[in-house]
Amino acid sequence: MPATPRDPEYGNGPAGEPLTPPVLLASLLADRELGLRHLAGPATAGVHGVHASEMPDPSPYLLGGELLLTAGAGPAEDPDGYVARLAGAGAAALGFGVAPVHEEVPAALAEACARHGLPLLEVPPRTPFSAVARAVGRLTAEARTRELRRTTEAQQALAAAAARPDPVPAVLARLAASLGGSVALWPGGRTAGPELPAPAREALSALLARVGREGGPATATDRAGGHHLAAYALAGRASLGTATPARAPGDHTVASVAAVLLTLLTAERPAGAEAAALTRLLLDGDPAAALTAGPWYAVHARGTGDPQALAAALGTVLLDPHEGGVRLLTDREPGALPGWRLGVSAPTAPDALAAADAQAGRALQRAEAARTPLARHADAGFAGLVGRAEARAHAEALLGPLPPALRETLRAWLAHHGSWDRTAAALGIHRNTVRQRVARCAVLLERDPDDPDVRMELWFALRQE
Repeated sequence: MPATPRDPEYGNGPAGEPLTPPVLLASLLADRELGLRHLAGPATAGVHGVHASEMPDPSPYLLGGELLLTAGAGPAEDPDGYVARLAGAGAAALGFGVAPVHEEVPAALAEACARHGLPLLEVPPRTPFSAVARAVGRLTAEARTRELRRTTEAQQALAAAAARPDPVPAVLARLAASLGGSVALWPGGRTAGPELPAPAREALSALLARVGREGGPATATDRAGGHHLAAYALAGRASLGTATPARAPGDHTVASVAAVLLTLLTAERPAGAEAAALTRLLLDGDPAAALTAGPWYAVHARGTGDPQALAAALGTVLLDPHEGGVRLLTDREPGALPGWRLGVSAPTAPDALAAADAQAGRALQRAEAARTPLARHADAGFAGLVGRAEARAHAEALLGPLPPALRETLRAWLAHHGSWDRTAAALGIHRNTVRQRVARCAVLLERDPDDPDVRMELWFALRQE
């Protein structure tokens, strides 16, 4: 079974983090010092790395997106099968070094590459494979710098738009221009950017409703009508949607900044009743008398944003900023907010606020452990402490960086107690492929699968799928 290929436009990486842009084949072909020549297959592809191998089947050792370099020993006996396996593993292109094995690229190999849609490049004798690898590294660094500059400039432009007299449409227009696509604010139907084709418009509406409802995810993605779609939950069950013909690594960061700004701009300011309640509490010292019947929610939060803005987004003026976080009290059911991690108590009456405060503190600890934007207090008992919605949110956050093939391998490996041979037999793949995929899981998750605590958490997450 071949390795799962990368998204050719974006790459695989931890969810929500900027990813490194690929190096386009056109950039390598334009480098005169390398002297590469395009022979067959499409001339457009994104390269995420370089790997050299003379094995007849190097596909088990590929993660997808590589420019595979060979001097011709590997594909010598079965060019068509060789190319088919590389294409199935998600290789970006094949570089064939002429001399010392071959004086020219075999015609059968070029025909196989054309047939399977794999770009074929000729590497001249004077160009070492290491020079190609260094060129890819240099171009990758340059692309990363350009993307960081673009992301920074877009964030600054969004902040300037938020300061205009009519900030919401200004932010939407600026976001659409920065992403090179279309954006929508739900509910309300405010949009900016080109009109979307019907399939993309309908799919984006479904995403917006999904993240906007209670218990829905903080973000969601889809692809329809030739567009990449994303939705971000805002305050008050509102949501922001984006649709772009192509994705850039910094798009998620730019959209997240816009989501935070729109949350602050669209959040309703609370009425003066809560300020009056605070005054009565200070004067009378009786929470039950100071507050309305509720129900009320205690909230513990940690993040990098402005606590006053957080309180406004939650519809309250009752907040207690302190070192390490913020405590709040609101009569509106809280939802997830970009830039913050929240722990929310069960709805409670004013005379039970002390217990609600403790519940919110424990919920925040669970949210941080699960790396989820929001956790709510649950009933006692193991099933209650880890409810279905929170368990699924935890699994989504933890396993998000893993494509399906890696999840399947990790599940089988854990089920067979870390046995390489039994896992390989169960999946019908080579034991080295199992080792490679489990190692890739460790890199993507930034966790050690040999740690029993990590194994327990991974197994729990995989069971929620």
